[in-house]
Amino acid sequence: MAERCLRRWQDHHGEGARRLRLFDPEWVGYLLRANLSDYEFSDFQQLPPWRTLVPKVAAEVADFTGQDLVAVQTVLDEGYWGELRAGLTGLGQPVMHVLLDASADVLHARIDADPDGVDIRGWRHEHVGRYAAARPWLTAAADQVVDVGALSPEAAATRILDRLERHEESRAAD
Repeated sequence: MAERCLRRWQDHHGEGARRLRLFDPEWVGYLLRANLSDYEFSDFQQLPPWRTLVPKVAAEVADFTGQDLVAVQTVLDEGYWGELRAGLTGLGQPVMHVLLDASADVLHARIDADPDGVDIRGWRHEHVGRYAAARPWLTAAADQVVDVGALSPEAAATRILDRLERHEESRAAD
């Protein structure tokens, strides 16, 4: 979804537009896994250094490139999301939180159909219940909720990009 949105944004706005860049917080986790191999954890997000470094690395990338970042990351712990958002905004990075929402049945079907996630399929299935439990605070915290179970990928991208347009307009007016 993120790559689709990035392509469409650039196609629509052309070369002169403020460019968007994909940022994957998982790479910060991979760095920590390699450097904290003597620590036990099952998820990068459990590590306080991950929650501290993700905003810092994101801000450095955004400042270096002059681009806004699109970060794809499921955060199911409300406290962790609060730390990440506060870290980003504290570093002057704008945050537009989009929640791609779907029912448990849709999530399980998509997990099973994902050819790239076969090795982590079980882990992903286990987290569907955690997503359902987190859904109330996630929907309340999101700037936009998109029901991807009811929309085609193109329609979902259109909704996100329309909201991003309004977000950009309001930032420009400030």
